[in-house]
Amino acid sequence: MREITDEVKKVIIGKDEVVDMVFAAILAQGHVLMEDVPGVGKTTLAVAFSKALGLETKRIQFTPDTVASDITGYTAFDRQAQGFTFHSGAAMTNILLADEINRTSGKTQSALLEVMEERACTVDGRTYPLPEPFAVIATQNPTGTVGTAALPVSQLDRFMIKLSMGYPDKAAMRSIMSDRSSSDPLADVKAVCTAEKLIEMQKKAKTVFVDDSVYDYISDLCDATRHNENISLGVSPRGALALCRIAKAWACYKGREYVVPQDVRDFFAHVCSHRISLSAKGRLSGLAAESVLDEIIKSVKCPENEEKRR
Repeated sequence: MREITDEVKKVIIGKDEVVDMVFAAILAQGHVLMEDVPGVGKTTLAVAFSKALGLETKRIQFTPDTVASDITGYTAFDRQAQGFTFHSGAAMTNILLADEINRTSGKTQSALLEVMEERACTVDGRTYPLPEPFAVIATQNPTGTVGTAALPVSQLDRFMIKLSMGYPDKAAMRSIMSDRSSSDPLADVKAVCTAEKLIEMQKKAKTVFVDDSVYDYISDLCDATRHNENISLGVSPRGALALCRIAKAWACYKGREYVVPQDVRDFFAHVCSHRISLSAKGRLSGLAAESVLDEIIKSVKCPENEEKRR
């Protein structure tokens, strides 16, 4: 597994943790939302993963005039065949890069929601399964508001994690400029995996052991979001399941056959920040979702700490 992320890190400089977390989400069969300013490497990250994994990738740039059939595909009459032929859309791939996802209409969003949840697309009453494995890596720009539409909560809930690339530090920036002065590092990314191997790794991640105390810990954390005065909408059961699944994938990536509480803590904010809504009190206090979740982490009893006390 490390050889896959090592290939991606040839291109994505100074963001090792982000690379590792994106792979954990893919390993957990989840979708990733990258919220960040333009030009920090979100698209490059998705392309690098597709090359290292040996998977097919397609990119769709969302705009106000993007329609559902651009994602799902459409049927058209073929005169030569004297019948209707299905023409697949962007979703018929292994990794779908959805650029600026918040710049399209609600109808188009609903088509993408079906693709993300059902891993299939329905066109003219017929359902077409998507290739396996399948993952969506979507991006949105938090700074521009012209022509954007906020994603509905139901769709945000389908993303396993939300990450931010952030700007590189000075040393990483210098390395990026140097590496790209005479060549494209993406050309050096080698396929070190196949679709079949990735599916096997995903199956292995599902078998990782989770102790009852860790299940209780996840339940307590999610329940705490539903009874916090700074939160009006807490984490859904789907969010709790996502946290459990990615904790198992993270443990597998770390070379363990069991989940420890730290695996849960590593992803709690990334899994839950886009699933909660701050209350009026939280917003008026100027709080961020991540800071509220950090306080919850500190307040909820951790089974690891309880064992140390004994």
